[in-house]
Amino acid sequence: MDILKSVIVWLAGVFFIVFFFPLTFIIWFIALPFDSNRLITHKFLTYQSWLLVKLMPIWKVRITGREKAQKENTYVIISNHQSILDILLVNCLCYNYKWISKIENTKVPVLGWYLRMAGYITVDRGNKESKEKMLEKSKECLKNNISVMIFPEGTRSADREIGFFKRGAFQLAIEENKPILPVVIDGSGGVLPKHGLIFSTGHKIRVEVTDPVYPESFGTNDPDILSVKFSTFMKETLKNWRAGIS
Repeated sequence: MDILKSVIVWLAGVFFIVFFFPLTFIIWFIALPFDSNRLITHKFLTYQSWLLVKLMPIWKVRITGREKAQKENTYVIISNHQSILDILLVNCLCYNYKWISKIENTKVPVLGWYLRMAGYITVDRGNKESKEKMLEKSKECLKNNISVMIFPEGTRSADREIGFFKRGAFQLAIEENKPILPVVIDGSGGVLPKHGLIFSTGHKIRVEVTDPVYPESFGTNDPDILSVKFSTFMKETLKNWRAGIS
């Protein structure tokens, strides 16, 4: 039954892309002369994500805490990463941000085109110069009142647990004196695990935006220490959810 449902979901996803991609391209092209930051394209992509999540009956999604991000503030947004579905889920928050994505995604048909049209930031994780350019572009976004969104684990978790957090997001928050906005996700890895193609049913997905943490509360100027603090906090949040504490 899961295989049949998965075929239907993948076909629906392909239809969705075929239908919306030309429209996205037209909007990007028309807005190009006056939308240098590609915010209109990004907004349209978040709307598509929201619509796709709402239309798919194979999962139940609960999103809370969206109001904790104030429009007048700019954030370094971080999230744990269980599944490729997390991209859709974070987009459902409809915040104004730039994704930071691994450069390999630009080679994926359609996804790579979307990344370029929206002007998202890419990084070659094995290239020091690329990482430096990523940080510079991210700083420029923050200076222009555009938040940045990153999965600090750098890749999807194979067991739905939170892995090691890389230092980049935390270095950025410290150097630019910007608050960190944690987003915790659970359940998406059960629906579609890493390297999986079959959608499993019976899972509930929970997405929660927690309270932003401002620089004066960091307690350190060391990004490595800060990364451990946030990974510990998010691990405890997941543990409490699964224990039914919150």
